[in-house]
Amino acid sequence: MDLDTRKIAFVQEFLKLQSEDVVSRFEKILKKEKKNTSENLYEPMSHEELNKRIDQSEADFRSNRFKSSSELLAKYQ
Repeated sequence: MDLDTRKIAFVQEFLKLQSEDVVSRFEKILKKEKKNTSENLYEPMSHEELNKRIDQSEADFRSNRFKSSSELLAKYQ
């Protein structure tokens, strides 16, 4: 079942609810999820932060603090 079909089925079942308490709980869940979603939106970093991360990465590489792609692949296989 695709997402749109699931949402329609959910709304149809929601409209059948008679309990004020259950509707209130769904409202709280919806508000919480909307807040969590808006907080997790991508925020671009500043040029300063990007340059700072690049400098740190280059310093880590020069100090041999890195893993090769083959090491990473071996870890997750």
